[in-house]
Amino acid sequence: MAVKPGWSLLPMALAGAFSLLGGVTAYYVSLRVSPSPRRTYLDSYTFTPWELEVPYETVEFRSSDGLRLVGWWLPRPETNAVIVGSHGHAGRKDELLGIGSYCWRAGYNVLLFDYRGRGESDAWPKTLVSREVDDLLAALKYVRQRMPDAAIGVIGYSMGAAVGILATARDQSVRALVADSSFTTGDDVVADAVERVLRVPLRPLVHLADTIVAWRHGYRFSQARPIDAIGQIAPRPVFLIHGVDDSLVPVCHVRQLYAAAREPRLVWEVPGANHCGGYFVDRPGYCRRVVEFFDQYLRSVEA
Repeated sequence: MAVKPGWSLLPMALAGAFSLLGGVTAYYVSLRVSPSPRRTYLDSYTFTPWELEVPYETVEFRSSDGLRLVGWWLPRPETNAVIVGSHGHAGRKDELLGIGSYCWRAGYNVLLFDYRGRGESDAWPKTLVSREVDDLLAALKYVRQRMPDAAIGVIGYSMGAAVGILATARDQSVRALVADSSFTTGDDVVADAVERVLRVPLRPLVHLADTIVAWRHGYRFSQARPIDAIGQIAPRPVFLIHGVDDSLVPVCHVRQLYAAAREPRLVWEVPGANHCGGYFVDRPGYCRRVVEFFDQYLRSVEA
């Protein structure tokens, strides 16, 4: 059978179209991972500790690269125990007012702050863990400067939980860590998200998105590997929390993290909870478990 003119070019055309589509998709993924900062008047329309009748002080400190980071300090002058909150990728400090105010009422100083590019902190493209680890380390430094004998605990959610794992592995001043809904690695969580939407395995696309992020912002999300760091936290304790029905970071991530952690370690898989949903499934029970964990490992080292 004779081949019609142009038919031999069809595979090349299809390959080119798929390559173009893959490139566009990878660029879109890179924008979701590291979006440009956008500010509106709504960024100032948030609840504060005032609405909860909790005393607070607005504080500022600098990241290692000079960015201004803004937080709230909820004081308990009678103790040196401090809980630092670490919010998620698209979050802000006001989203941690529930657990933060509970910890304050339980007798802890509390620091809630905005990562770069979020809330009241200086504008900067969001990254997936990379620059945020430096921000959390800056927050821990601020706590130590304000209270040199501080017994510090960290509670983080989603990306903030991954940041908490990485920062705690590096900073020995953290005595106890609660990590709610962390992922194992940056490329794993991005691949999970892409495959969930497109329904096909797209690891090469994720690698391309990682390369685009490196070109645009100078970091690779594939280098964010909490699973490699969590074992370095011991003998300090880690409390891992994860929703069984998490649709963003599958529950298999926490099982892998728990396996990689060393004692003392604790895991709580919350039935019926989606991503970061453990708090909302049972607010009193969730807060009680978190504070009991901190009481066990922070109160015993108070000066």
